[in-house]
Amino acid sequence: MTKRIAFYAGSFDPLTNGHLDVLKGALTIADEIVVGIGIQASKQPLFSFEERVKLIEHWAKGELGEEAPRLRVVSFKGLVIDASREHGASIMIRGLRDGTDLDYEMQMAGMNETMAPELQTVFLPASPSVRTITATLVRQIASMGGDIRPFVPSVVADALAAKFKS
Repeated sequence: MTKRIAFYAGSFDPLTNGHLDVLKGALTIADEIVVGIGIQASKQPLFSFEERVKLIEHWAKGELGEEAPRLRVVSFKGLVIDASREHGASIMIRGLRDGTDLDYEMQMAGMNETMAPELQTVFLPASPSVRTITATLVRQIASMGGDIRPFVPSVVADALAAKFKS
């Protein structure tokens, strides 16, 4: 039987409970998940690539235990279809929060299917409890000293507090 590898792309800056909700769903349909952190020269992230990898891996070890090795974190530049192919994925995971996400993601899935028909896009709806969470809002709340613990794993909350302490 062929191993089912899924590619889950995003900036994960920071990793949120919404990302984790989608990631847990992806683990139910794929044997291995490649978390692809998109690196764009035009964007200045709050957390470095290395910091984001550590946060994701720390969460995975604590939350997934023996299943943590099913997760691999990589960086990529360029098209997500190229990164998916490079890492042997046959599935691209996309999370959906609302209808706006669906409209955008359907357009992307259509374009990706034309360019890479061997890759299947799978949409995973966010659980109601995490639908409102965005990394942008989490960064804004944290930068103003707000309590972001309901929106991110504790390791991320601590890292955000340290970032904005100075």
